[in-house]
Amino acid sequence: MFRCALCVIALGLAPAAMLAQRAPGAQWPVAKPATVGMNAAVLDSLDAEIKAGQYGYVDRMLVIRHGQVAYDVTYPHDYDAIYGDSARIGITLLGGDRGGPFNYYNAWWHPTYHRGDLHTLQSVTKTVTSAVFGVAMTRGDLKSIDVPVLSFFDTTKVANIDDRKRRMTLRHLLTMTGGTDWNENLSYADPRNTGTQMEASADWVKYTINRPMRNEPGTVYNYNSGESALLAFVFRQATGIDIEEYAARYLFAPLGIERWFWKRTPSGTADTEGGLYLEAKDLARIWYLFLHDGMWNTTRVVSHDWVRESVTGAIAKNPAATPRKNYGLLWHLNPDPLNPDRDLWTGSGFGGQVPVVFPDLDMVVVFNAWNIPGGGKPGLPLAKTLERVAKAVTTR
Repeated sequence: MFRCALCVIALGLAPAAMLAQRAPGAQWPVAKPATVGMNAAVLDSLDAEIKAGQYGYVDRMLVIRHGQVAYDVTYPHDYDAIYGDSARIGITLLGGDRGGPFNYYNAWWHPTYHRGDLHTLQSVTKTVTSAVFGVAMTRGDLKSIDVPVLSFFDTTKVANIDDRKRRMTLRHLLTMTGGTDWNENLSYADPRNTGTQMEASADWVKYTINRPMRNEPGTVYNYNSGESALLAFVFRQATGIDIEEYAARYLFAPLGIERWFWKRTPSGTADTEGGLYLEAKDLARIWYLFLHDGMWNTTRVVSHDWVRESVTGAIAKNPAATPRKNYGLLWHLNPDPLNPDRDLWTGSGFGGQVPVVFPDLDMVVVFNAWNIPGGGKPGLPLAKTLERVAKAVTTR
């Protein structure tokens, strides 16, 4: 027991997370905020501001503490009316066919799948993909992430190979440090955005692996959806199993996730950079798994070591502004507003997809939204919003 407690403390989990886990069954248990030590008035005030439209088009606010749903509000929007004009004209964010799944203004596909309750995760898909890699490492189906990316390719068919590309490993793809020449810092409506160019291509894997190199792998954080798109191809080459099928068997099934949709790229690979759809309570299950050190009740789904590496900073996203290492294995690490020396474990997706673990508070929060170019609305101010939710906790 003493050694196990030391492992959990070293990871940075709260004492609450050391207690016996109460993983949800088919449904999350529900409690009033006060029952789980939260001030409902604080959450009500945020809810009122969202309903008043102060933060654009927020679709969901879900708060889970001590394994119980303490607050859950859905905000309906008529996206056919909001973005319908944009869906019918030829602007660059469409990513190909205006009726297809990469038209981000098409309400049949976004923000929910076929107007149901499965919400697009966008780049939160990257974090879930990392979790699937962690499951494969835990099960022994993937031996290492310190292997060259080019070992999974026929190098006679890859362009712009140099020594830097030869040194690029899976770990670099998982930390956004692959070093390829990529500019995704522009608006996705800007045709110069490399991510937009990739989505307009017929083969995302080929487009990305053929890019020239810019940096030595492992040295510079550069947000790169293409490198995350490579992960679906690499996973299949490394394990012999499609990553969606593997996730269904070994991540979703143990957690009780029965419904999802995962878009495919034009060449057929799973869209591991932004194509997964989940209902908010099911997305919260994955974050809850990491809050509890990869355990689901008595079942080990992800190893302690993978959880630790995932939520430990590997690189600084902006060394000039934030010298601390605040990006893990496709996990964003935001300063805890109540303890800036600690981190919140966060996903971040286009339009306002934000699942968060508050490890010191035994709490998981999910926000879904669809604030995209053309909507003309501000989004949730992330740092201030997370601070307010944290301050709603009255017992620590």
